[in-house]
Amino acid sequence: MTKTAPARPEDETLLSLSLRQPPANLEAEQALLGALLTNNRAYDRVSDFLTGAHFANEVNGRIYDAIARRIENGQLADPVTLRAELENSGILSEVGGMAYMGKLLTSMVGIINAGDYGRAIHDAWIRRQLIDIGEGVVNNAFGATSDLSGPDQIAAGEEALFRLATEKGQDGGFVGFDRALANAIHTAEQAFKNEGHVSGLTSGLRDFDKKTGGLHPSDLLILAGRPAMGKTALATKIAFSAARALMQDAEDKGPGVQPKGAVAIFSLEMSAEQLAARILSEQSEVSSERIRRGDIGQKEFDRFVRVSRELARLPLVIDDTPAISLSAMRTRCRRLKRTKGLSLVVVDYLQLMRPSVGTRPESRVLEISMITQGLKAIAKELEVPVIALSQLSRQVESREDKRPMLSDLRESGSIEQDADAVMFVYRDEYYLQQRMPKETAFDSMDKYSAALDDWQRKMGLVHNKAELILEKQRHGPTGTVHLYFEGEYTRFTDLDTIHEDQIR
Repeated sequence: MTKTAPARPEDETLLSLSLRQPPANLEAEQALLGALLTNNRAYDRVSDFLTGAHFANEVNGRIYDAIARRIENGQLADPVTLRAELENSGILSEVGGMAYMGKLLTSMVGIINAGDYGRAIHDAWIRRQLIDIGEGVVNNAFGATSDLSGPDQIAAGEEALFRLATEKGQDGGFVGFDRALANAIHTAEQAFKNEGHVSGLTSGLRDFDKKTGGLHPSDLLILAGRPAMGKTALATKIAFSAARALMQDAEDKGPGVQPKGAVAIFSLEMSAEQLAARILSEQSEVSSERIRRGDIGQKEFDRFVRVSRELARLPLVIDDTPAISLSAMRTRCRRLKRTKGLSLVVVDYLQLMRPSVGTRPESRVLEISMITQGLKAIAKELEVPVIALSQLSRQVESREDKRPMLSDLRESGSIEQDADAVMFVYRDEYYLQQRMPKETAFDSMDKYSAALDDWQRKMGLVHNKAELILEKQRHGPTGTVHLYFEGEYTRFTDLDTIHEDQIR
């Protein structure tokens, strides 16, 4: 007779885990339904966080949804009014028919406890979701999905937890037109109440905000230009202005109120220190070149320190990881959204990014396509505007008119398609400066002087001026926004066109 081996402690632990029942509170579900059927006003205490999908018992969940539909349509929901719908749909056939409704009414303990019942149901649902996520993490770690590396599994687990924490764990699905319409009306109402008619986050540029209404959640904006045009300076200006607006909004609400979100800058080209020095130079009006050399006086240094203390309070964070991958950026944005809140993402610039870990695109064009699609997905998932800087191809330099066009976007196949807005920053002064007449190119001083005078006249017309060319905008008009550019501080501001017209 063979003896069976004694059970090991770990086997007993695994067995006990497998025998555990998922968390559920059926008594609370029945008590809540009874409270709702007795007094429909109890629905107001749970409607903002509870849906039928949160119920462990499917029948209870479908009854809750039927009750919710009638109440939200302004109709009475009780056993009499619900009878026809419940009987025709066969919802109650598995639980004994209309007699089950009587059981629900007797299960009701008190209408005043409806909120507590709802929270107990929702808490049990969250625990069930956590169990599902945990099982997925364990199965992937054991190799159930062989194409996921360790870091990718971490990202997938974090994504599931983020969705559970911020979106109640529900996967994407249809949104009722009434809800979408309500959101659109809310956006219009915000613009109407705002004196500047800016419904989104301000860019700090008056004329740009007039054309776009500000920076809107879920939008991907591409800011492109040739080197030395000032892409980084303009993006930094927008990020700083948005952060300052968020801080001002928090201060207006009262002392101790924290900004509702931070502005995140992913600087793949410049270090965090260089970017901070640029913002400091712009705000203190001290040349960044002089700051690096230490060529500043005591008054300038005092102003420098005072401004730095003010800037340190802004909800602005910088990540200067070089060649960051799309998956790493997504993970860090989710973490920031969960901990501090997130209102704007700036990426400088997208050609320096890498696609998600584990992907091997066949070409550079396909790689850029994956990156732009990923950035758009981040904007939609986190409901924040994303501004991505982009380089332009060299074909711009071969044209007489150097103003960029959509076809100039490097690896432009997907950038133009995925973006909600495409903007080009252009400074005619930069190109005109390179065409300064040289004395050796003329056979007489008179011709040289005439050419030099003509060049100086043209330089006077474009000096310290820049153009922000809004070439594509999905939700508004296109056109050119004229800006003022101070090269000494690498600063963009609004151009006083009214004053110029008066001079003319």
